[in-house]
Amino acid sequence: MPLPLFLLALAVFAMGTSEFMLAGLVPDIASDLGVTVGSAGLLTSAFAVGMIVGAPLLAALARTWPVRASLLGFVLVFSAAHVLGAVTTSFAVLFATRVVAALANAGFLALALTTATRLVPPDRKGRALAVLLSGTTVATIAGVPAGSLLGTLLDWRATFWAVAALCLPAALGVLRGFPARPAQEGTAEVPDLRAELARLRRPRLLLVMLLGALVNAATFAGFTFLAPVVTGSAGLGDLWVPVALVLFGVGSFAGITLAGRWSDRYPGQVVAVGGPLLLVGWPALAVLADKPVALLTLVFVQGMASFALGGTLIARVLHEAAGAPTMAGSYATAALNVGAAAGPLVAAVALRTGAGTLGPLWASGLLVLGALLIALPSRGVLSPQGAGPARSARPLVHEVPHDR
Repeated sequence: MPLPLFLLALAVFAMGTSEFMLAGLVPDIASDLGVTVGSAGLLTSAFAVGMIVGAPLLAALARTWPVRASLLGFVLVFSAAHVLGAVTTSFAVLFATRVVAALANAGFLALALTTATRLVPPDRKGRALAVLLSGTTVATIAGVPAGSLLGTLLDWRATFWAVAALCLPAALGVLRGFPARPAQEGTAEVPDLRAELARLRRPRLLLVMLLGALVNAATFAGFTFLAPVVTGSAGLGDLWVPVALVLFGVGSFAGITLAGRWSDRYPGQVVAVGGPLLLVGWPALAVLADKPVALLTLVFVQGMASFALGGTLIARVLHEAAGAPTMAGSYATAALNVGAAAGPLVAAVALRTGAGTLGPLWASGLLVLGALLIALPSRGVLSPQGAGPARSARPLVHEVPHDR
């Protein structure tokens, strides 16, 4: 895999730490800013909504921009939003900084996803995406638990400062990995935006986007409110929250690694195994939440299955959107974050039911059930041969302006 791909993963690590870190900080933020835990959990949804809006909008705006300048600008705006979030005492301002950070993250990830697939041959897209998204899974292993621990030892604001600082080496990586060159060359070859948007009328693309959104909604519904389960139902201390997050992160890294190996050749098999595992795992996590060993084991399993299945579905989105080379990354990003926005909202409602803090886990199971019921009659879309035009599309590296 080319070095620039790993430098992109470094930036994704910083951004992934921010996206997931609230899972360990929600109770402290709620207490400090005088809001309910459910309201504080909506900060995750605010981030996801910013990603949904920002991915297609910024991808469209940045279609003719130099790659390095665009990626660097997104990273710096992301860092500045976290500095403001760290100093504010207003929940409304914190909410706004999450939206701004999400817009920057969306623009970066949409461009990075497209760039990653241009750096490798077509039959290695899945592996390239696994390397890129490993930045997110490493964030769940190291960044998020470290942020949770930092928040426990100091306060939640220290975690925001840490994320802002993480962006600096990420920015340096972008500068070193993508030398600046004029973007004028090849501008005439940029595909027509209307033609790229027209790909969204393809039922196959919409289907895999929907499946990806539902699986990610299940992941975020359970993950966002994991801390209250660990400290409440399981009766463990606050320092066990980072442990649970590490286990989820290790599982997610294993899952995305499996997706990288198998998603190009065996996407249907990944869904056939990972889907039922998730369907059983989320309710099992709710039922066994009062048994710490079982809970921590299942947290690992759910992290692995969630990212194996989610990574495979996102790879299928990029295959189906191959006719939209500058916008495909934004479609994948939007699909992920529709789920990331909907999941915490569904979970917040589930918190008010008789299931209490276990409600989000039951909600995750129902979201996976919905995804499997939709996927069952459409298994052909999840086969390598189901990519249709994606497999015959000419190489994308010459179709968009980029720095070399």
